[in-house]
Amino acid sequence: MTSSLNPQFNQGTRSDEAQKGHKPYRGRFAPSPTGPLHLGSLATALGSWLDARAHDGAWLVRIEDVDTPRTVPGADQLILNQLRVCGLEWDEAPVWQSQRTTHYQNALEQLITIDRIYGCQCSRKQIEEVLQKEGGLIKPNQELIYPGTCRERKVPIQNHALRIRFPHECQISFTDRDLGKQTQDVNTQVGDFVLRRADGLFTYQLAVVVDDHLQGITHIVRGEDLLSNTSRQIYLQQCLGYQTPSYLHLPLVTNDAGKKLSKQTKATAVDIAHPESIRASLNSAANHLGLQNDPIRGSISQWLNRKVQEWRERPSYNYFLVPPKSAPSTGFF
Repeated sequence: MTSSLNPQFNQGTRSDEAQKGHKPYRGRFAPSPTGPLHLGSLATALGSWLDARAHDGAWLVRIEDVDTPRTVPGADQLILNQLRVCGLEWDEAPVWQSQRTTHYQNALEQLITIDRIYGCQCSRKQIEEVLQKEGGLIKPNQELIYPGTCRERKVPIQNHALRIRFPHECQISFTDRDLGKQTQDVNTQVGDFVLRRADGLFTYQLAVVVDDHLQGITHIVRGEDLLSNTSRQIYLQQCLGYQTPSYLHLPLVTNDAGKKLSKQTKATAVDIAHPESIRASLNSAANHLGLQNDPIRGSISQWLNRKVQEWRERPSYNYFLVPPKSAPSTGFF
């Protein structure tokens, strides 16, 4: 059976009348505290903030520190301070994923109950060996497509990694507000993926889906590097009975070598010690998002208000999530 999930969208306008029947907009910015914000992460934060403000919606901040070994002490507070100094104020108290593991465990137990989870004892090296035998090309640091080695092995779920099982044929589709229709064959492009590691830590894939649901997120605006995660997250949403948000993936800021700005590529932190640096960084982020080159001469808040008006002129602005009248049928079970 082939499953095609298509979250439904409808064009609308900003008026209250046109938005009748739509859930109030709730967006979020969810940085990992592995270091300070750089220009790339600032552009994502600005885009998600502008989208929320343009829709008169709420904007939340969530610190995604579920992978605790990668967390840099103090980075969370530095990120919050950078956002605040840049005028990107949030509407509810920030939350930390490391304090929400009970919610992830509850979701995992729900998936175990419906027999979507199995234990896996494969190491990365073992997975690589299987893929190489099958003629697969392994690139350094790339995500490995799991070949399903432990699917039928009845590995105990205690003290092992836990993977979610895809149907044997499963194509998932969704509409990105900028990029249009996206379709992924999750078996050949992803493979069964891990929700809880062997060391007991929950993975990003599970945590982000649970948190977006519990926080009532309706619109997700994030970097294009996360585009390939969306189909598997939609699959998790459907398995757990959650509604699928609308998605908008923003273009990445890259360095001179064409690589995404990141800690690994030694991206420079956004300088908040000097007002001229703050203003230059914000304008650069806005330019990257396709907004006008508009150096900040007045207050940052006045400049942000102008950018909100510009954001409303984007074609992707007029997409709203249409809440389903009943729970969607996925064809998975």
